[in-house]
Amino acid sequence: MKLISFIYQDTARIGALVTRDGQERVVDFSQVAPSLPHDMIDLLQGGDSALATARQAVADAVNTLALEDVRLLAPIPRPGKIICIGLNYRDHAAETGQPLPKYPIVFTKYANTVIAHGDTIVLPRVTDQVDYEAELGFVIGKKARYVTAADALQFVAGYLPINDVSARDYQTRISQWTMGKTFDTFAPMGPALVTSDEAGDAGNLNIRLTLNGEVMQNSNTRELIFGIPQLVEALSEVMTLEPGDVVSTGTPPGVGMARKPPRYLRAGDVVNISIQGLGTLTNRVVAE
Repeated sequence: MKLISFIYQDTARIGALVTRDGQERVVDFSQVAPSLPHDMIDLLQGGDSALATARQAVADAVNTLALEDVRLLAPIPRPGKIICIGLNYRDHAAETGQPLPKYPIVFTKYANTVIAHGDTIVLPRVTDQVDYEAELGFVIGKKARYVTAADALQFVAGYLPINDVSARDYQTRISQWTMGKTFDTFAPMGPALVTSDEAGDAGNLNIRLTLNGEVMQNSNTRELIFGIPQLVEALSEVMTLEPGDVVSTGTPPGVGMARKPPRYLRAGDVVNISIQGLGTLTNRVVAE
């Protein structure tokens, strides 16, 4: 399923994207399966039973909504945790001239950063070094603590594109990256949360970012240094991962900071992040 959160008739709802007669449409769970929760985290907390009910609702749905009649939200509008991994592509490490890390580099974003497909990335007035970063994100589906890599994928609900937008000057002022990563609007994600059963092999997905139609990043998740099983194992050693937590797995080469000359985001830019099987995340850039 392609699970979505959205606004329809001034009410927040959850549902699924489907293709009917060659067009993307929306199955509104509140209409076709009223017993389901109205919030994505609550749905994930319902476990396999709730997801099975949602799948059946999608299969049985006759009446659907036009995509243009709803406003998409981020699939998880307010994640409990947004955990990001730095320097996690072999080809990106080579690009930056840094050695491969021996342990995942972890930093965080907060819920204020989250925006949806179609929303605008706002360039803060205090920086002119805002960069793009195409990333594969995954969402936790079951409470996870001390999970081994061998069992890790059982705890992943699904996957989605994420843009780890970064203010490079703020990021590099101190050794901790958080200040450069947590400006408002700096975590676009979506359009949908594609469930694990439909996403394919997350360790072998093409990932690409275009800026105004020009390809800037183009790689594959097989270049990840620490794959999703290893990340779940490492993170769950330290903290309890909970349904709806989002993990962003790092970016491939081609970021604006590494270009000569650097290419930072400007007002009017349009950023597209496409990941094989997961769709395309599109955001326009505006000045504050």
